[in-house]
Amino acid sequence: MKFLKVPEATIRRLSRYSRCLENLIRKGEKVVSSAQLAAHCGVNAAQVRKDLAYFGEFGIRGVGYFATELLQDVKRILGLNKEWRMAIVGIGNLGSALLLYKDFLKQNYKIVAAFDIDPSSVVGRVSEKLGKPIEILHPDRMKEVVLERNVEVGIITTPPSEAQVVADQMVEAGIRGILNFAPTQIHVPDGFIVKNVFFTTVLDNLAYLLSSSRAITKTIGDARNRSAEETGKELGG
Repeated sequence: MKFLKVPEATIRRLSRYSRCLENLIRKGEKVVSSAQLAAHCGVNAAQVRKDLAYFGEFGIRGVGYFATELLQDVKRILGLNKEWRMAIVGIGNLGSALLLYKDFLKQNYKIVAAFDIDPSSVVGRVSEKLGKPIEILHPDRMKEVVLERNVEVGIITTPPSEAQVVADQMVEAGIRGILNFAPTQIHVPDGFIVKNVFFTTVLDNLAYLLSSSRAITKTIGDARNRSAEETGKELGG
């Protein structure tokens, strides 16, 4: 099997399966069926089986999946059986919030370096929120710090005008995976990976779905009203 042929939607669902399995295990479940896992994840059982089939055979026919074993397998597939060391650049409101986000560690993600163009202006505020001193460095030190701390993932939370410069610094430092929160497209050489997280794009999608839903509801309502009017005319002769 070639990993590149696995649809990205499948990878996203695997992440959901991982979290659902963790919840089921916390509830005391030892064995789960594809239908049970699907119900918790908001998909159908056939989709669960199809997604897992990309990576081999799991579970026992007629019995189900051993929850702990399947969780370990899913995490291994996602690469979560190791610690991913991350650096974040841009310690504004979003960057600070990500620094304070405790659930990263539960998924084996660890922020080991933080950078800002003006470290002295943000270190006090972030340290106070964190409840302990924190080191925030200037991006000029990125290359040496990335090497020293074995950073593999970079997170960009800068203004859009600075994002490409930061991405270039990350590439030069040897960071191969970049998560970009800045609302702009950035470009990297072949062999490097960028994932964009544009909040407004998600909101645009939500707005469209809500608008479409209202339009469909209105169309159905109008059709029913016309039908009722026509029926009334027929009965009235």
